[in-house]
Amino acid sequence: MFGKIRAWSPRRRMLVDVLWVTPLIALCVALAASYSTVPTSAPVGMVGYLLLSTALLVPLFWRNSHPRTVFALVSLISFAQWLAGINAFPANASVLVAMFAMAGRCAFRWALAAGLVSELGIFLALSYWDPVSLGMFLSCSFFVIMIWLTGIYANTRHRYLESLEERAERAERERDQQARMAAAAERARIARELHDVVAHNVSVIIVQADGAGFAIDTDPNQARQAVHAISKTGRDALAEMRRLVGVLREDPADPASETADYTPQPGLAQLEDLVRGSGLPVDLRVTGTPHALSEGEQLAVYRLVQEALTNTLKHGGPGASATVEMEYGMRELVVRVTDDGRGAAAPPGVGGHGLLGMRERVSMYGGAVQAAPRPGGGFEVLARLPVAA
Repeated sequence: MFGKIRAWSPRRRMLVDVLWVTPLIALCVALAASYSTVPTSAPVGMVGYLLLSTALLVPLFWRNSHPRTVFALVSLISFAQWLAGINAFPANASVLVAMFAMAGRCAFRWALAAGLVSELGIFLALSYWDPVSLGMFLSCSFFVIMIWLTGIYANTRHRYLESLEERAERAERERDQQARMAAAAERARIARELHDVVAHNVSVIIVQADGAGFAIDTDPNQARQAVHAISKTGRDALAEMRRLVGVLREDPADPASETADYTPQPGLAQLEDLVRGSGLPVDLRVTGTPHALSEGEQLAVYRLVQEALTNTLKHGGPGASATVEMEYGMRELVVRVTDDGRGAAAPPGVGGHGLLGMRERVSMYGGAVQAAPRPGGGFEVLARLPVAA
């Protein structure tokens, strides 16, 4: 119930402020008739009583939006009333209502000032009594202090709730930001996978198709071999695309996902097959004592060699050949892919994302990639991956 009231109140703030003051207004209206019959109230009369009560009660409608101004106004009116020799009446309780609003909305120094002014007002109001009863003053002071402390508690509670809301909003923003970062990283990973799978295999298919087109009349057997290579490469590309799409569509809550194909990612064991099916003469050299690399590191090396050979197919020109060297050292694995073609890397901002994908993959494992044209012609891709001791 209180939660619904708190949710409803901010949307109708002015109405809520009026409702809180309504009981005090009703009390003042109910006692208005007594000021036309009681002799002690003759100095003010009914008309003066109504005007003074209106002046004290109307500002309370804005006590939450302008607490300091409202408190100062009702305090000055009450002080002027005391100077005029008019006894206190129910509308003077507006000073306590304004004090509560000030203690609940303003900084502590303003709340303290409001409490002291209210205590002074109690003393001045009781000064008409001769002599001033100490017991009555202490009782009224206790009542004022309780209202003041309640306002301070409301202020503390309000600030605490605001801090909770702010922290919740900040946590939600951080969660959304992390989700966006994760989505961006996943999109980059998918883009790399799609690029590696599609670009390499399509490049092989194009080269083989061109070769088959040239040899179909002069060398039917060579053309037939090229067509078989195209068929095999297309099937491999389709299988990898299915695997990738299957991973993207995989849903743990879906029973059908249990029957999905969990073919491992390619690694160094498939590197020789990659070289043989690359569509160009490639010399594979491995030196040193092989280290036990993780599946992720093996996939990074495989994709690096695949992308480098794809670039050779694209830019090397006819008759280009490549060399893939893998050197296992004590602290690092050096992978070098060179070709004797005529192609060069596209300028920054132009072309595909192959070199960027290489660097991102290798940098995930603390390595670095250098790609540049060779001084004697051709192109070189050099990668260094640190290995565990």
